[in-house]
Amino acid sequence: MTSFNGMWVAPESDPRTLGNPVGEIATIREYLTNYRLTLGLKCEGLTAEQLATRSVPPSTMSLLGLIRHTARVEHNWFFRVMQGHYHEVPRIYWTVEDNDVDFNEVAGEPALVDQAFADWREQIAAADKWLDGVTDLGVMVALPGDRGGEAAVRDILIHMIEEYARHCGHADLLRECIDGRTGQ
Repeated sequence: MTSFNGMWVAPESDPRTLGNPVGEIATIREYLTNYRLTLGLKCEGLTAEQLATRSVPPSTMSLLGLIRHTARVEHNWFFRVMQGHYHEVPRIYWTVEDNDVDFNEVAGEPALVDQAFADWREQIAAADKWLDGVTDLGVMVALPGDRGGEAAVRDILIHMIEEYARHCGHADLLRECIDGRTGQ
């Protein structure tokens, strides 16, 4: 295993930035982008079967499940909630019968892997396009379902950073179990 002083990739190859963003929106976007990139990096170089490898029973968590889950979360928060489409657009990778379809219906099949990564990238691109027009993080949006109430766009974006940070920690452990590779 190649070591980069505890880093996942050599510094000159790392797509993540450590810039000095100016302003709150730029700072939030840099963190969110870096966590998205980190999750993608943790999945690189693995086979479909490795990506679908579950952690420890009874958990159904896998790297592929995390990609599907974050596609679902991106779609839910950015499109359904912040853009107000939750009444007419169903969640992806979810059913009423199984809240964990994103993890439970994972299989080590290349077509499923390709679809999951395409969905994830599509949701990120759509979210980023929408974020390009955001100028006020204090705008309130209605929360769907039993949550009710409202939340500021800022709060939801910080939640997205938290969501990715937590799942990048899961990805660290999953990847180490698969092939022993570690690094931030």
